[in-house]
Amino acid sequence: MARIGLKRGVLAAVAGMLVASAAQAGGLERSGYNIDLLFDPSDYAAEATATYVNPQRELKNVADINPANGIGSNGIGGGSTSVRDTESYWAPRIGVKAGLGDSIDCMADYSQPWGAHTNPGKNWMGANDNIETKVESDNYAATCSYKWDVGPGVVRIIGGGFYQEIGGFKDRLVAPEIAVAPLTGVGRLELEGEAWGWRTGIAYEIPEYAMRASLVYNSKVDYDDLSGFIDLTQFAFPTPGGPIRGTKYDVSGSASMPDSLELKVQSGIAPGWLAFGSVKWTDWSQLQVLEFCPATASPLTPCTTLDLLYRDGWTVTGGVGHKFNDQWSGAVSLTWDRGTSHGYGTQTDTWLLGSGVSYTPTENVELRLAGSVGILTSGSSGPVSFNGERIGNEVTYDFDNDFVGAISTSLKVRF
Repeated sequence: MARIGLKRGVLAAVAGMLVASAAQAGGLERSGYNIDLLFDPSDYAAEATATYVNPQRELKNVADINPANGIGSNGIGGGSTSVRDTESYWAPRIGVKAGLGDSIDCMADYSQPWGAHTNPGKNWMGANDNIETKVESDNYAATCSYKWDVGPGVVRIIGGGFYQEIGGFKDRLVAPEIAVAPLTGVGRLELEGEAWGWRTGIAYEIPEYAMRASLVYNSKVDYDDLSGFIDLTQFAFPTPGGPIRGTKYDVSGSASMPDSLELKVQSGIAPGWLAFGSVKWTDWSQLQVLEFCPATASPLTPCTTLDLLYRDGWTVTGGVGHKFNDQWSGAVSLTWDRGTSHGYGTQTDTWLLGSGVSYTPTENVELRLAGSVGILTSGSSGPVSFNGERIGNEVTYDFDNDFVGAISTSLKVRF
């Protein structure tokens, strides 16, 4: 029979390993949301986690299919037909948890749930589609639960809220270079915004068997006032009276980061052994074509769009953990994440094999190390139809199965 001692061993390894495994999900997900610290059995706990992710997506057979903004890396010919698209990144998380009496637990945490960084550079045939795109976020959350005895275990009702900030930019070639001017032909869109969200959920636990089932819903986050600028100062508009150099002007728009629903289940299955699994749905399909415009659009200050065309994301994980002794435990898992791209973009299905170890030198300290290796599956990208319009008509390319790796380390202190 698996007893309560599992909680401070195997569950620690599981938690660290799942952070590493979930770090390469679809859409703009970087580390997502995580409230596992809320369930820590100690009265007070603090945890710090850092995860490094290295996706290695390589594009090949690249073809510039839109001559309107020039052909090739500078708009006048040339450029590589293969390129590394992705950049590695860090995903930090810091949290504290406190038990307030016998029935209430609360936690506060900081994380970076959303993000993206593609940087193929300018010297490829798809520079008119993307030179560099970067998105970053900050999330500050507070979550509490109220619990009471039901049968052999306890039920928790979970609720909380979070404040988010998001920002980013995209550079791409909008016209051929003009060496004599000189003008690079590169345009930039830069945006930032802030918004609020909330979460609710329910959980049932039987500590004697290290059993827990939780269902948590995180609301969408409506960025109704994303604002920033378009910089076209490296571009000249052709007019009958001669070229007019572009300007830098303010734009605004809106977007919603997705809501999600996640079911997690774990249970002791034999002395020192634990099985666990999770299923998560994320509503990425609400991010399709995002338009950003100035207060008054004109031929010299046009609108622009971010074309994402995501579909909903599904992430499924299963695994087992084992407690070797009072200080060491470990776990392994397999994760499948359904790609959010379907004919346009590079986010195909991902398969990840994760493992983690937990070391508990004292009752009050846990050290965890986890990692995962996986495959970004193959595919291609090209023009698609959306609401009667042709999207993705700048470039086409293919990509093979590519490697992704992640490593996560964390420290938890109980007091």
